[in-house]
Amino acid sequence: MDEEIQFYLSEAEESMSKSLQHTGSELSRIRAGKASPAMLDSLRVDYYGTPTPIAQVANITTPDARTLMIKPWEKNIIAEVVKAIKNSDLGLNPQSDAEGVRLNIPPMTQERRKELVKQVKNETELGKVRIRGIRKDVNDSLRKLLKDGAAEDAIKDAEAKVQKTTDSYISKVDDLMSKKEVEIMTI
Repeated sequence: MDEEIQFYLSEAEESMSKSLQHTGSELSRIRAGKASPAMLDSLRVDYYGTPTPIAQVANITTPDARTLMIKPWEKNIIAEVVKAIKNSDLGLNPQSDAEGVRLNIPPMTQERRKELVKQVKNETELGKVRIRGIRKDVNDSLRKLLKDGAAEDAIKDAEAKVQKTTDSYISKVDDLMSKKEVEIMTI
């Protein structure tokens, strides 16, 4: 039984770690006034009839803090890149030429910064919900072990460890949130 308890504890740790990484990844997509290739991670370009991530069909660079340069490997998909950017929720105006597409990132207004902070809070709350869901699943599995004959003290100790791990990861999500808020609100 102890091996099963350890298995559930390590599964909880691994799942919570993945959830934290996912939350960090989602936060990196929220633009904080600086140009970042990660802003385009969710964009899909129609590449010969297949929706393809933009990073798989083009080289994305940041020549300066307010500009993204997208150079497709095939010149014939520049129009598709422009179309994907215009149809996205990025609110950016692409400028294309024979070489590629240039995106100028406008400075953010205070109002837009506050909207982005709300978006950050929503995303981090989703991360916390995922972590709490993992805790619930693991605790349910531990209670099932208790019904199957595991020692009550061992289950109680395991539940305490799961709670400690949960608290630790929720604290890490809060740290991500506060760092991103500072990044967004810094002019």
